[in-house]
Amino acid sequence: MKKLKIKVGDIVRIVAGDHKGVEGKVMKVDFDKNKAIVEGANMVSKHEKPSAKNPQGGIVKKEALIHISNLSLIDSKSGETTRVGYEVRDGKKVRFSKKSNEVI
Repeated sequence: MKKLKIKVGDIVRIVAGDHKGVEGKVMKVDFDKNKAIVEGANMVSKHEKPSAKNPQGGIVKKEALIHISNLSLIDSKSGETTRVGYEVRDGKKVRFSKKSNEVI
């Protein structure tokens, strides 16, 4: 299984596509498709039939998947986008920001 550098709960910025520049929190990651759902970004309109959960039905706005390659992690220290690295610190493998060298 391929290791993805974006995890659920990370704050990311979209760097390519129609929603370029939008920032949000990663809500879900699909490892099989290498895609993620970012809160408040890539909103699509979807028609839903009436059901017990939504008795009226109609058009619903929801977030769609975005490919991981179009996302960049935001450094908590500087607020800029950064790349992610892995290294062993104190006997543990940790993710760190390559810009500020801080553990994520």
